[in-house]
This record gives sequence, structure tokens and C-alpha cells, in this order.
Amino acid sequence: MLEVGWFSSKLLLKGKLLRNPGYFARGTAIGLGIGLVLLTGLWHFGVHLAVAIALSSLVSGFTMPFLLKDVKMQ
Repeated sequence: MLEVGWFSSKLLLKGKLLRNPGYFARGTAIGLGIGLVLLTGLWHFGVHLAVAIALSSLVSGFTMPFLLKDVKMQ
């Protein structure tokens, strides 16, 4: 299992894993932005930090598959 992760990481860093790395970067940035805005918004409104982190992580985790559903591997 670690060997597969290592091989995938090497291919990603060489730029040979994804067909369209810009699409992947855009989807990841949108998901990160959603999570960050939700985290700071919940914390700003007085929600306990641990609950804000848990909720923003949950929402970000649910949105990532929809944002990255068309990622193509080489």
C-alpha cells in the first residue's frame, strides 16, 4: 500500500499523473476555500472551535468528490 502511494506521489510531482492538473488545482482550491470560509464563519459566530473544525471538515469532505468527479488520470 505504501508503495502505491509512493509511486503515485512521484508521478504527481513529475507531472505525469493527471491529464489536466489545472482542473485538479481549481477543484481543490474551491473545496479548501469553502472549508476555510465555513470554519472562520462558524468560529466568528461563537461556535466552539472543535465543533467548527469538525463541521467545516465534514462539509469540505462531502464537496470534494463532486468538485473532482471529472479528474482524469494518464
